[in-house]
Amino acid sequence: MSEIAGQTGPRSAAATAVVNESYSFACMRCGHGWEQSYEIEHHRDAEGAEFVMYVANGRVVPSPLSRPSCLNCDNHVVRIMRAGQVSSVQESLQRLQQQTQPRRKPEVARDEAPGESPEAPVEPHHWHLADLLHPFAHRKAG
Repeated sequence: MSEIAGQTGPRSAAATAVVNESYSFACMRCGHGWEQSYEIEHHRDAEGAEFVMYVANGRVVPSPLSRPSCLNCDNHVVRIMRAGQVSSVQESLQRLQQQTQPRRKPEVARDEAPGESPEAPVEPHHWHLADLLHPFAHRKAG
């Protein structure tokens, strides 16, 4: 099947079928992760040849499976995964950050020596998607 990409504006209502697909993407260079849903419109041209159009947010876009680019750094080393992978990792990271947030000790009246200050909270580690994808980046094909 060939693909028509880069078109904007109204599309033909003559699609023979429309399939909805969603994918998760992770850049192996910068660690940026995102998800995108597509309407995949199946069409036939004047000669009867079948072609597809990928539509995201109302715009015809190139196939995400051909040569995806990172939305953050424009690199083409992008891992494509099933839908929900990125949001699942991001939710896990948020829970982990909430669990590791420093808890301030309750204020207790105490006699402090001059120049002594209460203990400062420890800064939590800021996790990135790349931290969790690191094991996948160095896997050998076998």
